[in-house]
Amino acid sequence: MRQEHVKHDCLWWKSGIIFKWASYSWIFEIENAFQNTIFNSEKGEHYTYLLKWKDRLSALHPDMSGSMINMEILRKWGGEVEHAIKCTCAEPCSTENYINSMEFIIMRTRIGKTWTRNPMESKMIPNTCKDDKRSYMPFLKCHE
Repeated sequence: MRQEHVKHDCLWWKSGIIFKWASYSWIFEIENAFQNTIFNSEKGEHYTYLLKWKDRLSALHPDMSGSMINMEILRKWGGEVEHAIKCTCAEPCSTENYINSMEFIIMRTRIGKTWTRNPMESKMIPNTCKDDKRSYMPFLKCHE
């Protein structure tokens, strides 16, 4: 078979494999996995998330263009990240431009950073349990 179809490129082979071995249950499983994923900018898996789902969606929908696949993934990012990337990139944008703008936005804004509580704030909360030592101490007046 390889000798008969030497002239065809990788996309032809990929579409042939998809149409021959892809079952409806496999397609349904991948689509549900894509719908249930949530992009988390705090994990630092920006590139792997984008490239993994780009490959999977291109396998699911071989007729869909690259910019449409990028827009589907961009919708999953949602909120502030989606709006910021749409403002910085033109509509028919390549994956490389999405990655560059995503890196720029996450590094320069608070989107990719987590908020941590100041450890001194927890020390200011009064203790609710009563110690025995406190009960034996006499009450002192600060002023008269």
